[in-house]
Amino acid sequence: MSNTCDPAMRDLEANVPSLKRTLAERMLGTLKWWVGILVPFGVLGLAGWILPLPFVMEVLIFSIYTMACNFLLGRLGFISFGQPAYLAAGAYGTAFYLYYFGTDPYMGIVAGVLAGFVVSALAGAVFVRLRSDYFALVNLALTVIVFYMLQKVLAPITHGDNGLWFLDRMRNTPVLDITNPRQLALLIWLVAVALWAFYKYIDGTIFGACCLATKTNEDKVKFLGYNDFAIRWTGFVLANTTAALAGSLYGIYFGFVSPEMASAARAADPVVVTILGGTGTLYGPLVGALAYVGMKDLVSRLVGNWEFFVGLLLVTVMLAGEKGIWGTLQPIAQRWVGRWVSESRE
Repeated sequence: MSNTCDPAMRDLEANVPSLKRTLAERMLGTLKWWVGILVPFGVLGLAGWILPLPFVMEVLIFSIYTMACNFLLGRLGFISFGQPAYLAAGAYGTAFYLYYFGTDPYMGIVAGVLAGFVVSALAGAVFVRLRSDYFALVNLALTVIVFYMLQKVLAPITHGDNGLWFLDRMRNTPVLDITNPRQLALLIWLVAVALWAFYKYIDGTIFGACCLATKTNEDKVKFLGYNDFAIRWTGFVLANTTAALAGSLYGIYFGFVSPEMASAARAADPVVVTILGGTGTLYGPLVGALAYVGMKDLVSRLVGNWEFFVGLLLVTVMLAGEKGIWGTLQPIAQRWVGRWVSESRE
């Protein structure tokens, strides 16, 4: 018995070092993966103790909103001017629950996300069959329709331009009381970290590769046996449910919603911020939102038409290489980190 076991034991002992190296490499890879998420959000979280808290919260929520557009444009090739409609779906889903039915803000967020999912699923079944300009225009038309319905058609329950106020209807919640501004900021930070980790994970999956493939060559996707309609519809619903989550967080943050959230005048904002930050990049939405909200808050104190300076910055970034702010800075950051790692090893 010992004779038959000895070779197996010797083989196992011989493989132990390689198994340990493999396990260590996997752990190191996982650590690097999470460091790439936690470092930028950790810096932004620490900035919340220095910068005004409303500024940091608005940057985080707007970056979540922009992430939806970034996924559509960068991964699926869809230019969407309908994001305010999905933002409003999430915001009003939360508002209806908290104004008419309950007082738990967490359930309000769930109601907003579900409302956004339903609207996205129904609209996506039709919209993803279109491409290019047709897709952009039909989404813009949806924004106009949603704005008109919230302002006029459903005015008896939406209160029209007066909006719905529910800030005093939200009760305190256990563990993380999101009626407290600091704890609400922590929740938004945790949601943003989870979303970025989720989208980073998607980039490395077969679904993420299929999304990029449908953007570049749909015929090859069909040839490989994948359902390109199902891929585009799933990506569309995923992105716009994310936009609805941002709308729900806006509703909780302000304690108020109005039809202005679905205004067509703001339809280009997420597209502009996506291009400004860097289309298709992981941190583009965060960098673009930081630049956009920062310029809005700082420049608007000095000049009324602050949008002019945002447009000027966008033109400058596009002429510099069409990679956006993060797309331009990323190679520099990677070289700096690589140099630092090599020096630390020496």
